[in-house]
Amino acid sequence: MPQNNPTYIIPNSADLKVSLAENDRLQKVIDDKRPLEGDLWDVIQFKLKVDWTYNSNAIEGSTLSPSETLFFLREGLTVKGKPLKDFLDARNHSEAVDLLQDTIKDDRPLSTGFMKEINALILNGVSYTAAQTPDGKSTKKKAHAGEYKKHPNHVLTPSGEIHTYVAPEQVATEMDQLFEWISEQERNGTHPLITATFAHYNFVRIHPFDDGNGRGARLLMNLLLMKNGYLPAVINNENRQDYIECLQLADKGELAPFCLFVSQSLRETQESVVNILEENGNK
Repeated sequence: MPQNNPTYIIPNSADLKVSLAENDRLQKVIDDKRPLEGDLWDVIQFKLKVDWTYNSNAIEGSTLSPSETLFFLREGLTVKGKPLKDFLDARNHSEAVDLLQDTIKDDRPLSTGFMKEINALILNGVSYTAAQTPDGKSTKKKAHAGEYKKHPNHVLTPSGEIHTYVAPEQVATEMDQLFEWISEQERNGTHPLITATFAHYNFVRIHPFDDGNGRGARLLMNLLLMKNGYLPAVINNENRQDYIECLQLADKGELAPFCLFVSQSLRETQESVVNILEENGNK
């Protein structure tokens, strides 16, 4: 069970407690300024969706710039010279964010089935995904959107080591345990950012699908934050190296750095919204 799994042991870190307290303070500052006049909050929500979509896809290799992502999501028009798949990924991710917001509004229970639905949405229209042969050469494999993986998946780490994810035959059990653990933490009153961060890490550790696992993990993480009244923690592409290094430390059982990284990412999102509110006269 998860309780005996080291990847579910919550760290006791003084720095993390201070960072979480600042997240809570900033969220209260934002909440106290609402409701806002006019459509300002809708504009802020759209900006967050664009930032989240750009950065999450850029982490996975999308070549769209922030302005190209904004133009496409607002106008529905592509830009010459960019791969069609990058626009497909942007559309799919944007629709996935909309689904999260509808899920929260409808108070829909979180489940493994919901994550299959998210994966199917992320990979909508994607026939093949990038892969590597055993000797490290690039290839393509057929995408099975919304279905757990049927073959093992691996990744070559920056250190040159091959990292193996959870075996296909263990995925269903591990995913069930993850969502049981999430429910337990919500009942126990664990800070939502801790639950969200651990959910992200363990989703990536399991790597349940052929593709879309990173984007799915970040969507799951932010769903858990948003349903508890927080803004999404947008992980910026410029921090990709730190992000990967924190996940690698988590693989060694050190999850405090990743929790702190996500807390700092949330703080950056919160501070950006506070700045927008103050610039628009909401001091």
